[in-house]
Amino acid sequence: MMPPEEKNPDGVGEGDRASGLVLLQALKSGSTRKQGCDPFAQTQRSKLQHRRARINQQINKEMRMRAGAENLFRATSNHKVKETVALELSYVNSNLQLLKEELEELNSSMDVYQNDSESISVPMIPLGLKETKELDLLVPLKDFISEHYGEEGILFEKEIKEFMELRQAMRTPSRNEAGLELLMEYYNQLYFLDSRFFPPTKSLGVFFHWYDSLTGVPSHQRALAFEKGSVLFNIGALHTQIGARQDRASLPGLNQAIDAFQKAAGAFNYLKENFSNAPSLDMSAASLNMLVRLMVAQVQECVFEKMSLLRAQHDFLTRLQLAQEAARVSTSRRRRLGGDVTAGEAPSVATRIPQERTACCHCLLMDVLYLNPWLSSLSLDAPQVEDVYSLVHQTMTQAHVKDYVPFSWTTMVHVKSEHFKALSHYFAAIALCDCPAASDAELPEQEKAFIQFHVTMPEGPSLRVLLQDPEERRKLGKAHLKKAIMKHEEAMRIHGLCKILRKMDILQEVLSFAHKRSLSKYSEIDHEEDFFETGDAPDIYPKTHQKPEIKSPNFSQVKVTDLFHRLGPLSVFSAKTKWYPLRRVHLMRGENGFGFTLRGDSPVLIAGVIPGGCAAEAGLKEGDYIISVNGKDCKWSKHAEVVQLLKSTGEEGVEIGVITLQGSEGPKAADKKAAAMSSGSGMLKSNKENSRKSLMNSKSASTLLVWSKKSKRSKKSTYGIPFTAVGDNEAMY
Repeated sequence: MMPPEEKNPDGVGEGDRASGLVLLQALKSGSTRKQGCDPFAQTQRSKLQHRRARINQQINKEMRMRAGAENLFRATSNHKVKETVALELSYVNSNLQLLKEELEELNSSMDVYQNDSESISVPMIPLGLKETKELDLLVPLKDFISEHYGEEGILFEKEIKEFMELRQAMRTPSRNEAGLELLMEYYNQLYFLDSRFFPPTKSLGVFFHWYDSLTGVPSHQRALAFEKGSVLFNIGALHTQIGARQDRASLPGLNQAIDAFQKAAGAFNYLKENFSNAPSLDMSAASLNMLVRLMVAQVQECVFEKMSLLRAQHDFLTRLQLAQEAARVSTSRRRRLGGDVTAGEAPSVATRIPQERTACCHCLLMDVLYLNPWLSSLSLDAPQVEDVYSLVHQTMTQAHVKDYVPFSWTTMVHVKSEHFKALSHYFAAIALCDCPAASDAELPEQEKAFIQFHVTMPEGPSLRVLLQDPEERRKLGKAHLKKAIMKHEEAMRIHGLCKILRKMDILQEVLSFAHKRSLSKYSEIDHEEDFFETGDAPDIYPKTHQKPEIKSPNFSQVKVTDLFHRLGPLSVFSAKTKWYPLRRVHLMRGENGFGFTLRGDSPVLIAGVIPGGCAAEAGLKEGDYIISVNGKDCKWSKHAEVVQLLKSTGEEGVEIGVITLQGSEGPKAADKKAAAMSSGSGMLKSNKENSRKSLMNSKSASTLLVWSKKSKRSKKSTYGIPFTAVGDNEAMY
């Protein structure tokens, strides 16, 4: 696998409205570096991020005060001091609780991230971005360049400042594809930074500070993996914001929302599988597992909305399909995407379906269904949405997640689970009561579909009688409506328990409308002469017609250039490689040439030295790399270019700058060293955080990790002695 291709990024990223000023300044200055949003632009989203950042700083301050007070309390033996410190601790803890509650309310501000369309949509649950402190890398990187690479650190100030500007820009990405590209570009640059400046046995002495996305609690680590993981988390969070802002009343908007939530699930899932021991709770395995399920649930809700737009036919089978789709979004068990699951068992990531979209679609459907009850085909889809939301609610109430997730999130998911249970039963009743009885020709197909519709077959007459007798259909439809009304009332009760959700007028409107609609339909089919007791309708079997897909990040999509390209190829010039000090050798051409064998490109390797030849007398050794010829830098030079420089020398000879890798002895050792770096120059195998192996499953993605392959060094030529030990790949001079 190889690193990002070396192409300069062209074009300035477009941002939100907030990024217009920054873009204009960038264009005037001729910069091609992608820009973040203007941090001073007063949009609703930027105001929210500013408030989050301010609260994060206050939480950090209070936690430092609490740590100091606790240390003093443990250290002192004076009772009066202990009482004073205890009082101060109670005050600090009270402030911390208030700040965390304020931050939770901000994290529950879903309206800021929603679209501006006039269509009715219940909000999805987006994530706010993780905040980070500014980072000054100028001195540490300059010192490392001087110490490790033997170069003047001051000569690389431009590259270091460019990297720091990129990091500053990625703190405020625009809420669109340009913002995602900006985060991806920085993430790819971290690969080069890791390879250049983070040796396995030494720390650079730099701390990366990030705030928890939900609690604001600060964390810091020296490991670059923490920086990578935090940026990857923000990539997933930005996808959730992009998905939430789509207009789901249209098919293009729904498709974009589905894609965004699937990519968010992929980012969180990749983070969970490849990064461990994260210091912040939002990046713990339990939290990431919950976020993956939440995103998949929101995808499933969007699928339900999509089916409601596409399947507006009035036939019985279509209505059953939509009812099962709603049940899939709501119920808590039954089916994985690939097999059966027992109650309470967590389905695989591939089966988790998006939860939050359910309500959004519903609002739109209510007006349509109110005017056109034949759309009861939704009864097949409602159970599908119900299924995944119930699973997310189970995950959110687990021990390691319960006290961390905002109460408004847990409540919203619970409300949607009950809401879609109600919808699945409502749409089932519509299919039974508003469709004509099956004819003899239609009966076999409807029997087959109805057998798979309920979890358990309803009590009463045979299936053939049920489908052809209008009265039996009305009785079963009435039972479904009774259950729908009970679930609607339960959803409204749960909704009323959360102060934040009570402020969402649109959610209250959706729940109330659905409840009244079910009551109206129940009154319509209820007859005064009904003396039978309405039975209990069986649950609807959840089933989806579009399986959600977890899309892992495609890092190769954004091409980047190694900012520290001038240091040389990573196959040799990396933080993990050590070499002896640069030697400058003056060579005079002899009768048989210079007396050495060259091989490879970037840099060219001295693969063999003839005993007694000019090169041997000058001190050149097998395994040396030529990095300069007559003062011209040759780290990136091709084989033919170095040969041309050597051939152009006159009688005065040539001065060659060479380095020798530590531990290399002769050409075989040099080859082994080069091959080892070619296969593993990107990541430490022992560090799970620094590995992308699970992502690189395609040829396009494989361009991320390794700088070059030695097998590509195929251009060989001869410049010297007829040496019998020379291999087919080597050239002698």
